Amino acid sequence: MIASQQGERFTPEEYLEWEAQQPLRYEFFEGEVFAMAGGSLPHADIALNIATALRSALRGTSHDRCKVRNSDAKVGITEAGPFVYPDVTVTCHEQDLTAQKFSLHPCVVIEVLSESTEAYDRGGKFSLYRQIESLKEYILVSSERRAVEIFRRDKAGIWTFTPYGDVTGGNADINDEVTLTSLGVTLTVDAIYESVVFPNDET
Repeated sequence: MIASQQGERFTPEEYLEWEAQQPLRYEFFEGEVFAMAGGSLPHADIALNIATALRSALRGTSHDRCKVRNSDAKVGITEAGPFVYPDVTVTCHEQDLTAQKFSLHPCVVIEVLSESTEAYDRGGKFSLYRQIESLKEYILVSSERRAVEIFRRDKAGIWTFTPYGDVTGGNADINDEVTLTSLGVTLTVDAIYESVVFPNDET
């Protein structure tokens, strides 16, 4: 979530060195850096649920060594940037498993949507992620209702769309199973939204 822009311009190397000394996280685009704002509590709860469920689902499988990383983990679209902070990533690439600064080869990227970032996550940020050859699935998760959308890249490089849960805002079955085909694991919409309280829930 981009909050504010700094005035300076950086090379990729200068950005990586500078950001490592900052108390906040910054994304990097074409020489400019942008501070990351904090999200809502439902946003944080959902991201944690997903990361926890994924790590548990992968344990003991052929993807057991894959890394599930949270929003503190930077992803490089290329080695020279842009550099962004997805809410959750999964990478199984050998180079990423020992990387110290950023991942370059995620197979799954997950963004939890908020009102201020939804258009960017669906448009500009997805456009960046599509440049990553290793990326097989891009997942958008609503923080306002139980709705999950998965974009999958097939062997021909074509992206297809599959919705789960309450995507239309109606009364959908929240027990739908969400399958991540690139990892061979399945999560339920219930698990993703466990203990999440939405802003419009009755108190």
